[in-house]
Order: sequence, then structure tokens, then C-alpha cells
Amino acid sequence: MLPSATSAAPAPLVTVVALCHNHAAFLRESLDSILAQTYPHLEVWLVDDASTDGSPAILQEYAASHPEWHLVLLPENVGNCRAFNQAFRLSQGEFVIDFATDDVLLPARVAQQVQAFQTAPATVGMVYSNCELISEAGALLGLHHRPDGHGGLTPAPASGWVFADVLARYFISTPTMLMRRACLESLGGYDETLTYEDFDFWVRASRDWQFLYLDAVTTRKRKHPRSMSAKAYRRHDPFLASTIRVCDKALDLCRTPEERESLAVRLRWELRQALRHRHVAQGRELYALLCLTGHVRPLDRLLGVLARLPLG
Repeated sequence: MLPSATSAAPAPLVTVVALCHNHAAFLRESLDSILAQTYPHLEVWLVDDASTDGSPAILQEYAASHPEWHLVLLPENVGNCRAFNQAFRLSQGEFVIDFATDDVLLPARVAQQVQAFQTAPATVGMVYSNCELISEAGALLGLHHRPDGHGGLTPAPASGWVFADVLARYFISTPTMLMRRACLESLGGYDETLTYEDFDFWVRASRDWQFLYLDAVTTRKRKHPRSMSAKAYRRHDPFLASTIRVCDKALDLCRTPEERESLAVRLRWELRQALRHRHVAQGRELYALLCLTGHVRPLDRLLGVLARLPLG
């Protein structure tokens, strides 16, 4: 006997963890974009990581207007990974969005990605998509995945078993990710010893889970001087130590010479960036990891020499 339409499984619950740290200028637009979602089965967690710019008052206003939303006001700044985990461990959604509240969700975002999950294998742990890049004032700057003039996109998205891809190159727009709860739980959530989360998630998750690219623009990612990505490779880069730690984890996860070669591509690029920005000590660590991959080129040895030189 065929099941009736009324016996169909209910739509899965999706958790949105909205993380805020001094996003007051963008916060209302971001929170309104949650309210504008066409997908109705949402669990919303508002988490403020000790903002000092008036963000907590705005979050309290929205929480009061939407009592089904959950509000967490952290008394001290604990960083993105710990702040996210606090809400994630209390949440119930089958799928989870890590939503920085300087970005914007387009109205069909959740519905489109849930549909992609529902037609994908159970081994898919994350769906990601394209996004619009916008300025601090909201002006359109372009797309993350841009037409390459030959019928493809750049950076080229990848689907399936993408462990080697995430080692070698950057192609995923972090704000577009919808993660399967089981995938995140299998990793123990984010690694709270790290300053940022996405590269570590990509590496650890893609080892045992597939990723799926949805060819749709679902999100608006804001580019501004105070964003996390804008701080990378500056004189006092807070993220480089975390990148080295993730590369060390990745080396342990590599199973084939081809995967170690992909990691060597990443390490070679990170080494050049470190030396360019005069992070000599970190350059030495990166070169040591590169040597462990077994894929050192002659030019790499020159970079290794430079990494051992004292700063002038």
C-alpha cells in the first residue's frame, strides 16, 4: 500500500546560529533576512560574543519580538568557535547554519539547500553555494564563483569526495554552508583551540563526508575592514597559527601520496604568504610541514633558507 500524502515525513528543522561581535551597523538587515526565509522550520539562536557597540540591545529587541528565538549574551569575548559551539550543543536542528550577522541570507536560501540535501546521499555532510559579495555599505561587488568565460566558474566548485580539493585550494564561500548535524557532531563541533573554523571544518569533514555544490546564489557576504578575513596575513595575523595547526592535522589525515601532494600545494602557498608578510617563525613551521609531505621542489628549498634568516 502506498503512503498517503499526509503521512509524508515533516520538513527537517534547521538551526540558524547567528553570531554577532560588534555588528550593530549590519545587524537589523541580517536578522530581518532570517525572518524573510521562505522555509518555515527554523530554530534561531542569537549569540553575542561580548559586543561593545550596541549590538546586545538590538539582539534583545529581536528576541523580545520573537520569543521562540533563543538569546545568548556572552559576558566575555570567547571567539567564533567557542561561541558557536555553545549554541550548537543546545540546538536541535537536523541541519545547521553558522551565520555571521554582518552577512545576509537571501529569502529562498534555506529552502533551496534543504531540498538539495533531501535529494542527496546520506554521506553528504555539507551543501554550499554561490554568493554575492557586497561592500560595507551594501553595494554589489560581484560573485564569489564567477563565470570564467569558458562555461565554468572560478574558483571552480567541487562536489563529492573533495578532501584533496580542500587541501590544495580555496573555493568554498563559508557563509553559504548548510551543515548536516550528524557531520558536525562526528567532529565534536568546532575546534575551540583555533581562532577560526572554516578551513578546519573543511579538512576534517571532507575526510569522511561528501560536500555538494548547489549552483545558486543564496547569500550576500559583506566585505569590510573589520571582518575576520580582512585580518589575514597582516603584521600581527591572529589566524596564521591556526592555519598551521590545521595543516598539521591534515597531514595526519592524508592517506595517499596524491593527497600529500595536494597538501604541499597549500603549504607552499601559505609559506610564501608568511615570508612575504615577514612571519619568519611561522614560515619555518610551514616549511617543516612541507618537507614531511615528501613533495619539496627546488624553489621550496630556497624558501626554506629564507625562513631561517633573521629579520633585517
